[in-house]
Amino acid sequence: MLLSHSDCLPAVMVTDDGKYSVMRRLELRAHESYAIFRNVNSCPEWRGRMVRLPMFTLLAALFLVVPALAGGKTIIVLDASGSMWGQIDGTTKIEIARDTLRQVLGTISDDTELGLVAYGHREKGSCSDIEIAVPPGSGTAAAITAFADRINPKGKTPLTQAVRVAAQELRIEENEATVILVTDGLETCNADPCALGKELEATGVNFTTHVVGFGLSDEDGRQVACLAENTGGLYLKAADAGQLAEALTATVAKAPEPAPEPQPAALDSNFKGIARLAEDGPDLPEDAPVRWDLFAVGANGEPETRSAAGGYGGVFEDSLPAGRYLTRVKIGNVMREFPAELADDRQTELPVVLDAGFIRITPKRTADGEADDSARIDIAFEGASDGGYGPTEAYVAAGPVTVTGKIDKSKAETSFTVRAGETVEADLVIASGIVVPAAVYAQGGPAVEGDSIRFEVREAKADIAGKRDTLAGQYGPGRGMNVPPGDYLLHARLGQTEATAPITVEAGKRTEATINIDAGVLAIAAPGAYRIDIFGARKDIQGKQVEFGGTYGGEMQETLNPGEYEVRVTYEGDKAEKRQKAVVTAGERTELAVE
Repeated sequence: MLLSHSDCLPAVMVTDDGKYSVMRRLELRAHESYAIFRNVNSCPEWRGRMVRLPMFTLLAALFLVVPALAGGKTIIVLDASGSMWGQIDGTTKIEIARDTLRQVLGTISDDTELGLVAYGHREKGSCSDIEIAVPPGSGTAAAITAFADRINPKGKTPLTQAVRVAAQELRIEENEATVILVTDGLETCNADPCALGKELEATGVNFTTHVVGFGLSDEDGRQVACLAENTGGLYLKAADAGQLAEALTATVAKAPEPAPEPQPAALDSNFKGIARLAEDGPDLPEDAPVRWDLFAVGANGEPETRSAAGGYGGVFEDSLPAGRYLTRVKIGNVMREFPAELADDRQTELPVVLDAGFIRITPKRTADGEADDSARIDIAFEGASDGGYGPTEAYVAAGPVTVTGKIDKSKAETSFTVRAGETVEADLVIASGIVVPAAVYAQGGPAVEGDSIRFEVREAKADIAGKRDTLAGQYGPGRGMNVPPGDYLLHARLGQTEATAPITVEAGKRTEATINIDAGVLAIAAPGAYRIDIFGARKDIQGKQVEFGGTYGGEMQETLNPGEYEVRVTYEGDKAEKRQKAVVTAGERTELAVE
């Protein structure tokens, strides 16, 4: 697909096979992934748009393109919070970031004015741990990579304030400037990156923030993408570090090709596409989310695999060489194709009917309940599908549509027919309740705290083998588990104790259930011991005692049901084994010292 706009500046295109070039007309092939960077302020249709590519490709393109297009100075804001020790394909994120910075900065020209701000690298739990590591200037590549190599991630993620610090360092109210934020997490210091984006856009003479979401999910990415969007920048998702070496060899080591000289056109445009959803419906507005791509048709009657022109809008115009073309038009995940014959001396107008409608699905737990943002919605229609979480909107092909919703184990499905040009709004009831478990050691308390206790919601009816299906589970009390309506058993397990209680779950309601595990805690101290084991005090008819766990070392603590137990302590060497009785009482802690 070819992206072009008469007002757009030259741009760099980075392709899957590593090749890139600078061009006035942006090109995007339908079967490949590209990152396209341009002066988005002069191309409104790309303002704030999300692009997904490997992190190296994203950073390489940003560092090569931003100085060329935006001019002025650039500061990289690098996330050095504790989460950067997380791994992608077996390599920590901080190692990937270091290697990528080193390789990319080794390819830029010495006169590029770059700086570095880092956060979260010096203190744990601090929202003020932000450092201007390298002030912006030319020839700073070596200083930036050297500083990055010394970073030891450990702190929080004050990304909003870090971008503000970078903007102040660049004096954006006076100078043209760019900030590139590389983050693997969301703001953790009670700040609003979206509001900061609007503030900086209003303050800066020509200021842009680009955000690289390193390993972020789509949902998390949307929460930081606004920082880029509100300053006319790009949000770029980096998820695949495995292509770094290949991308380096094929992309960064080469300098961009010079932009071709503009060629005079006989007409302002010799193609004009006009889209509508239905044959008898209105034309879609210019800002409609319609994608156009034109593919030249060869002498063999087959279209080229590479688009000759492309762009967005309900109305799309461009100039192309005379000849036959296949026009591919897409709205949402609905795609149609139309032939077109273009000439040099006249404009060809192509009205297209997408034969599509629009639907808006609101998932709820009950018919009169509120919209549920945790529900997963999947929409299937002729030739394609769409979906999302919570209230979901989509363009669909006219005809039968099937909508499926899930909230963990709860499911619902509905089908209906959508006519071309029609908007359908529907609620999807996914019957589900929430179970909030708690536990006590004995009737009346004390409460069980911490994440050592395991709760599960199980089917009340066992199968022929006596097993019960588990519908939901979690460690620790207080949080909620999504469960379909019905009668179940709440099961709790802590240490050597287990307990079960019946519960009833209703759709749209919160079921708070407290289960008595009828247990106490036995704490054993045996200085110098090799191993400690706990047995039931009584022997069975065969003379055996039930074992209730053990550990190596001189200390042990176990949760047990009330009763009498025997503690055995063994030592290394010739020291004799010791045995001692202990009594456990529900709701109490029993401390036993074996000298």
